[in-house]
Amino acid sequence: MVFSLARARIKSVYKPMLTPLHKQLLNDYQHDFPLSARPYQDIADALGVTEAEVLSAFTELNDNDFISRIGPVIPPNHIGVSALVAMSVPEPQLQQIADKISAYPEVNHNYEREHRLNLWFVVIASDAEHLRAVIEAIEQETSYPAMQLQMLDDFFIDLGFKLDLNND
Repeated sequence: MVFSLARARIKSVYKPMLTPLHKQLLNDYQHDFPLSARPYQDIADALGVTEAEVLSAFTELNDNDFISRIGPVIPPNHIGVSALVAMSVPEPQLQQIADKISAYPEVNHNYEREHRLNLWFVVIASDAEHLRAVIEAIEQETSYPAMQLQMLDDFFIDLGFKLDLNND
């Protein structure tokens, strides 16, 4: 399990706003998130706080864009089907379109590329028909054509990193 972090934002702007619990959650649970019926209780027990405090802290981190999701990283096409998709979006509309795409629960992540096809994203679905339907829905909602790219090599990029969040 990992959660995606807005690293630059954490270090520069919001570092003073983070509590010791926030810092522990950000650093200690990017990997090895408990896989149990009550993972937040497990975290609470390990940190000496209540489950409610852990849930509240994760909610605050999410609400303030420190994390964008808590969930597994599953290799492409191991469960269901997935596709790397690219779009060409005018720069002034890029953030708005990226936000629309990110709202789809089937979209794992998206990112800007320095290329004519400047917005890339990964879609994960239960089957090929569902995948096609999601990509078509994104095209309709955004009014931009989507290009499904063939995966030549499977790369895993560890999105976790140690944050320098000392109280200095």
